[in-house]
Amino acid sequence: MPEPRWGLTIPLPGIPLRDHEGLVRRAEAAGFDDFWSAETNGFDGFTPVALAAAWTERARLGTGIVGVFTRGRAILAQHAAALAEASGGRFVLGIGSSSDVIVERWNGIPFARPLTRVRETVEALRPVLRGERGPGGFRLETPPAHPVPVYVAALRERMLRLAGEIADGTFVNFLPLSAAERVVATIAPPAGHDVVCRFFCLPGPEEEALAQARFVFAAYATVPVYEAFFRWLGWGEAIDPMVEAWRAGNRKLAVDHVPDALVREIFLFGDANAMRERLAAFAAAGITTLCLDPLGAPEAVRAFADDLAPR
Repeated sequence: MPEPRWGLTIPLPGIPLRDHEGLVRRAEAAGFDDFWSAETNGFDGFTPVALAAAWTERARLGTGIVGVFTRGRAILAQHAAALAEASGGRFVLGIGSSSDVIVERWNGIPFARPLTRVRETVEALRPVLRGERGPGGFRLETPPAHPVPVYVAALRERMLRLAGEIADGTFVNFLPLSAAERVVATIAPPAGHDVVCRFFCLPGPEEEALAQARFVFAAYATVPVYEAFFRWLGWGEAIDPMVEAWRAGNRKLAVDHVPDALVREIFLFGDANAMRERLAAFAAAGITTLCLDPLGAPEAVRAFADDLAPR
């Protein structure tokens, strides 16, 4: 089994974007292979990657992920072409359907037929990124000089299978260790297909970090697409009280009802050795890129990037 790639989510929490240059350079020198952005309610998914393209020399840079509803296909191709050129061919375009909360509630765009939207977006991007005309006649003035891999974010069965069929890689998130082999098997990754997983890391004793992990989990797992994901994995009965309390507006009660057994399967706790041991178990289950997302105070986050460096 090949060694997994090690990635870091940027920007790191609590640290101004303008102060990331030294951290990114140091992380690359310490052996991190990838830098992946995130896009929820913080910064957009492209700007941190554009900055990292200027700050790095060898690392792979990816969006993890940007949505196919909130940006048109031509705009996605333009972003990808610009970042592929700026990075010298080190860019990966990670796309996904996102969630109904982000797409419909926050952006006022109907969240309809996400599987079809993702498939059609990938099919439209392929010829355009090769310098050919795409749907509607769009063609890039300056197409990428290097191929741009396209990764698809996926949670449940149909999207996981689609990612394995049409994408160069699959991006998964909030994955319980006990479900990792099942999820990878559902993707059925062909040779060379990369399976990226983001891991929320809380350095320090587990019992002290559980409170923050519970809140983060409750905020995610009550979003309909994630709720459906955990129900598909067989955790429906365990999350029912949490979901009911959250939807009733009682956030504190919802956090109290978070199933700790599930949280312990998803989040990484402890010191660097404990996290490495857990990450090795995910790699053995078929995860080929480990994308770390440290949570905590800026001082702890800075130390984390050094402690968990691959070398």
